[in-house]
Amino acid sequence: MTVRRDITQRRDEIIALLSKRETLSAAELSSELSVSVQTIRADLRDLDEAGLVQRRNGYARLRQQSENIGYLPREGIARQEKQRIALAVKGLIPDGARVALGTGTTVEACARFLASHKDLFVASNSIHAVCALQQAPGVAVELAGGTVRMRDLDMIGTSALNFFSRYRVDYAVFSCGGLSEEGEVLDYNADEMSARKAIAGCGKKSILVVDSTKNGLDLPFQMGHAWDFDVIVTGARFSASVLDSCSRHGCQIMQV
Repeated sequence: MTVRRDITQRRDEIIALLSKRETLSAAELSSELSVSVQTIRADLRDLDEAGLVQRRNGYARLRQQSENIGYLPREGIARQEKQRIALAVKGLIPDGARVALGTGTTVEACARFLASHKDLFVASNSIHAVCALQQAPGVAVELAGGTVRMRDLDMIGTSALNFFSRYRVDYAVFSCGGLSEEGEVLDYNADEMSARKAIAGCGKKSILVVDSTKNGLDLPFQMGHAWDFDVIVTGARFSASVLDSCSRHGCQIMQV
């Protein structure tokens, strides 16, 4: 188990480095992480096969694509950081709260940690999040209807818009596809962007959860900025200009 954790942690670190430096060679990654070039090459091969990185001319870079990778590969990215994010979110939400939960692996991690809370009311468009709450004592759950996106087991688009418009909850917890260096909130398609807008709009307090590998991604759909929300929980380190904008707009950044 220790070996498996070491491999997962190292590959998380590779993703994090590529998100900051764009392209790196196996030798450069070997130097950064203090492991052999052969080990890095094996990691890059597996990450390439999983659709996370692209290798070309001796260099590796994160894949930039119009559709996110599959759900299971995403669960392995920044796993420890997502757990720290989930623990912080758990501390923000008390027993008996009304909560809206969006889609994605980071939100699922939050749902898993919230399962120890009592008497929650949860509205969600994610089947993964609902399953994570199955053993929560006294929980009441409302699940969005409509067409299921089988890759992620969620409902986005018009069905999510109509669903979340019916609720007014205490906390809305959601993620996004990426954040630009300028603090723009980005997604892979218009349906995901619309679903996030609907979730954020139904909460008295909006909580954006985003792991550091999403910081600096270049994605095609943009809606608003990081400082449009009440709280950001992340392991990312933002630029001084983003930090200043968040401070001026009353957006709290919780770095984990």
